[in-house]
Amino acid sequence: MADDDRLSKERQGADNPAAPALPSTTAPGAVRVRPGTIQLNADRSDDERLRLVIVNAGDRPIQIGSHLHLPDANTSLSFDREAAQGFRLDIPSGTSQRFEPGASREVALVALRGRRRVPGIQLKPAESDEVDRG
Repeated sequence: MADDDRLSKERQGADNPAAPALPSTTAPGAVRVRPGTIQLNADRSDDERLRLVIVNAGDRPIQIGSHLHLPDANTSLSFDREAAQGFRLDIPSGTSQRFEPGASREVALVALRGRRRVPGIQLKPAESDEVDRG
């Protein structure tokens, strides 16, 4: 067996007696989940949802994370920033969406909770006084 094949199988756990077993569902710290699927942001109303087309007009790939206030995204992304005020991507926490150069994609957005404000990512002059006052 070639070294590359052997390493590949070891990484996958095949033919590797030292490969760890799946964690027990009764051990301390175990994660137990109910059967079925989870719908993200299921409690959100229609006015807390939005769909927009985003185009990467730049020459490099751009990723947008799950919690980024969308209007503060890279300026090479072309979309209706005013409509996106107070919104983020409607994707699982900790994930992101990648936009290749020239790519265009319709995305689902969900409103931020609370005041729908995220000061400090790209501080605008009008916001600086308000942030300083708390």
